[in-house]
Amino acid sequence: MTEKKKTTIVLFSGDYDKAMAAYIIANGAAAYDHEVVIFHTFWGLNALRKDEHLHVKKGLLEKLLGWMMPKGADKMGLSKMNYLGMGPHMIKHVMKKHNALPVHELVDMAQAQGVKLIACTMTMDLLGLQKEELLEDIEYAGVAAYIGGSEDGNITLFI
Repeated sequence: MTEKKKTTIVLFSGDYDKAMAAYIIANGAAAYDHEVVIFHTFWGLNALRKDEHLHVKKGLLEKLLGWMMPKGADKMGLSKMNYLGMGPHMIKHVMKKHNALPVHELVDMAQAQGVKLIACTMTMDLLGLQKEELLEDIEYAGVAAYIGGSEDGNITLFI
């Protein structure tokens, strides 16, 4: 019996197009029966944020950071051609025309396929994010746990 292949993705970027690429790759690897992990750190955590406004107790700096960061995958900007926020609207229009799934649906698909979504707890502390602000059914871990679980991976990507 052969051992299941592992694909690990570190999602560092908070750009819509880069998160989309990470989730397309993750879903493709899961479809090929890989064990897939996406470790969300720094701005990549925005892909896991809920899109609703929640009242959680925070200090002033944490409130400011939360206000400045996009709430949810669909509010993230593009890495190129953002055009003061118009770029994401244009790309989403093109995606709809070509029946491409938006990032929030790719996240749902990944969860349905058993992709392990991990939020970096150290970064959550630095950015003042709390578990209540992130999606349900994800895991929380630090970099040591991530490294320990991915050191025997076959494919590793940093996006």
